[in-house]
Amino acid sequence: MKKTILAPLALGILMTSAALAEDTVFPAKLAAHAVLPANTIIAAPADAADYLKTSGKFTTPDRKRTEALGTVPGKDGVRLTGLSLPFDGQPMQGFSGIKTMPDGTFWSLSDNGFGSKMNSSDTMLMLHNIKIDWDAGKVAVVKDVFLSDPDKKAPFPIVMEGAAKRYLTGADFDVESIQPVADGFWVGEEFGPYILKFDLDGKLTDVIPTTVNGKPVMSPDNPTLAVQADPSKPMPALNVKRSGGYEGLALSKDGTKLYGLLEGPLWTDAETVEQAEGRPALRIIELDVASKAWTGRSWLYPLAEGGEAIGDFNMLDDKTALVIERDNGAGTVDKACANPKEPKPDCFAVGSKVKRVYKIEMTDDNAGKAVRKIGYIDLLKIADPDNKKRQGGGEGFYDMPFVTIENVDRVDDTHIIVGNDNNLPFSAGRALDKADDNEFVLLEVGEFLNAK
Repeated sequence: MKKTILAPLALGILMTSAALAEDTVFPAKLAAHAVLPANTIIAAPADAADYLKTSGKFTTPDRKRTEALGTVPGKDGVRLTGLSLPFDGQPMQGFSGIKTMPDGTFWSLSDNGFGSKMNSSDTMLMLHNIKIDWDAGKVAVVKDVFLSDPDKKAPFPIVMEGAAKRYLTGADFDVESIQPVADGFWVGEEFGPYILKFDLDGKLTDVIPTTVNGKPVMSPDNPTLAVQADPSKPMPALNVKRSGGYEGLALSKDGTKLYGLLEGPLWTDAETVEQAEGRPALRIIELDVASKAWTGRSWLYPLAEGGEAIGDFNMLDDKTALVIERDNGAGTVDKACANPKEPKPDCFAVGSKVKRVYKIEMTDDNAGKAVRKIGYIDLLKIADPDNKKRQGGGEGFYDMPFVTIENVDRVDDTHIIVGNDNNLPFSAGRALDKADDNEFVLLEVGEFLNAK
């Protein structure tokens, strides 16, 4: 009789405890703030085709070629951002994934370009080794690595297929996450989605398609898909939305496993997405580094109430990790439009509400199930008692009201680095009428990192 009574009570306590743990907010203090200006444009390599010397030539709504520099205004919805396309050179924008290095520098990467496969064929894919002067608040580039495919490893024709130097572009891959290793770089990609491997010079060496439970994971931009010629026939089977591929890629501390985290949930049919704990859930999929094969193990990352996507993912130890989770809002709610369906130039269409860094636990015991979300820090309300911020925030606090925040890693025992993806020149979340800069912050979060 006692067991009959206590079992549901115990279950309720466990469920309540899990919910409380996930909802635990840990303090974060701004230790330093650095800014790379939005309009940071670099030259294409000298051996690149002339086609790549300018970028953003296909960014009008009809995708027609525009050669005249600076004639296509950048917009965040209906709001002008103050920058215009095409650019004379390649934009250093869209920082999407970061890794702390032993020498104090960071490796990051620029994502695929201007937001889609269709408009990014003249943007070059590149990695960046950066050094941040926290005292001066400045970001310096130590080295740029432009990605290429000279050995024809891509399983499809690339944009620069017939060029003397086969540089990769944003119409070939959408690179979103990075893990530097001794012999090169592992990169998570969204179009396939694929896991890519590059050598130290940026040369493509491996393209690994994704499978879960023995079935291919396919996005609408997967280059192996073809639309049916006969409309009476079924369309190709897709199971992840566009821009739902690998936004996060983590490496185990012993270097033997990679963990790819999808940005969107897998679809089991036309109406159903994967769930865990009653909410849409994203897959974390395990790859064996030595064999370059999927192990068959995965975990589910349940999104929080109001969460819509993740931004970055890095391991802290062999069981715990950091994950950025966000909604699709931009800007502050006090300046949001009264009706999000009727956006106006003087207000944010939808304000930011969920911009967080979670600490999670993934173990052998919860493999195949939901990860344990230990708690989070709120990126919309970071304590700034020493007034370290260089822009944004308010009295005594700093905030990150950007639509996409896609960089997080531990720096030391008490600090993490967080940075935004500014989607140049289309995102304006810091101000209503100005393209977002690339902002990096050093946050003091010792209690959060030590949380169990």
